[in-house]
Amino acid sequence: MTLIGTRMVSDGKTARQLFEEVMANPARNKFGFGDKLAIVNVDFQQAYTRTDLFKTAYETDPRQIEYANIISRLAREKGMPVVWSRVGYKEDAGDAGVWGTRTDTPDSLQNIKYGSERHAYDPRCEIDADDLQYTKRMPSAFFETPLASYLRWHKVDTVVVTGGSTSGCVRATAVDALSYGFRTIVPIETCADKHESYHFANLTDLQLKYADVEPVQAVIDWLEAR
Repeated sequence: MTLIGTRMVSDGKTARQLFEEVMANPARNKFGFGDKLAIVNVDFQQAYTRTDLFKTAYETDPRQIEYANIISRLAREKGMPVVWSRVGYKEDAGDAGVWGTRTDTPDSLQNIKYGSERHAYDPRCEIDADDLQYTKRMPSAFFETPLASYLRWHKVDTVVVTGGSTSGCVRATAVDALSYGFRTIVPIETCADKHESYHFANLTDLQLKYADVEPVQAVIDWLEAR
């Protein structure tokens, strides 16, 4: 049989190496920025950012939150929306669905209770009173939330996704952003994960299929030029 397609490649390269190769040799056109963006900051809550408090927290770039604050501040100055989502559940976790059934320990997802320290935003986040804030129940910041209608009302055509984890809620949010018809940008330094393999494998997949994976400076430059 003539092979036209591709059999799965196993060449021993690390996820980081594959990411660097893809970024150095882009094979597809970028989606690019449109006319108006929104910054969607996903799960900058203490359960996932405070490595000094919770073992569920993780850090990739130590300046992650600083970068998210910078692009959020610039977006506000240009009259563009800034959004902060986080995950949390009611006391009996009855709203966690099947996602909350795999484990049941104090560190489990469904045990992030409304108003708890794990639910609280990281105090390093610079959240403005006019930023949209809400609690979500599932990975995507779009799923059963006001996000899509909020962005449409504000005539947004581009979504910049930051936060964690790269392999989880960032990826889910970016895929949904594209599915809703938004140009989607994922700034590299603003995302984090527990292991570099998860982080870089998902950045690679996002770049190839669902988003423009860019240095955060690209977002800064675009906003400053508006």
